[in-house]
Amino acid sequence: MEVNIHQAKTHLSRLLEKVALGEEVIIAKAGRPVAKLVPVAGAPHDRALGTAKGDFTMSDDFNAPLPPEIEKSFYK
Repeated sequence: MEVNIHQAKTHLSRLLEKVALGEEVIIAKAGRPVAKLVPVAGAPHDRALGTAKGDFTMSDDFNAPLPPEIEKSFYK
């Protein structure tokens, strides 16, 4: 689909809806294409929780304070 700049400004929301559905929109100035609206490749999707369950473990002292000699290295 091709639209001119005025149409793009006036109907941006509608054009973005079409792009979200997979359609490409060309924006032209004086009949010459200057930009293309395309869907974002690899758009983020909802992640399923728990897919890494069992792949790793945390030690029981994970949240324990650091030993003093290591903690000192952060405050040089």
